Amino acid sequence: MFEMFNLDWKVGGVMKIKGHISEDAESFAINLGNKSSDLALHFNPRFNESVIVCNSLCSDSWQREHRDKHFIFHKDSTVKIIVEFLGDKFLVKLPDGHEVEFPNRHGYDKINYLNIHGGFKVISFKVE
Repeated sequence: MFEMFNLDWKVGGVMKIKGHISEDAESFAINLGNKSSDLALHFNPRFNESVIVCNSLCSDSWQREHRDKHFIFHKDSTVKIIVEFLGDKFLVKLPDGHEVEFPNRHGYDKINYLNIHGGFKVISFKVE
């Protein structure tokens, strides 16, 4: 698991995450918010369903899921994912150029918490 606190990532920022998906991965998740119980973005590719699930977590309560069937991830591969924080929404750019949009339901103007877990090992991480 990869976890950061006090990230201080502001609106207009870009996050670049490069990692390796394990050969036995069932899923992985990139979580962004103010703490583990309040997530503005839960980005969760699921291999068993061939779908990307995005959601938000408010006081430990999951909200309505957004499902994107554009599934380009492969087990035992290295990928680069780019997340843009645009204020009213997050824009996640996949390795093939496809973009997944998800609203900033909390209305956060900065993100303090990042957690990446599951079958994904972070190789490099950069915030701009």
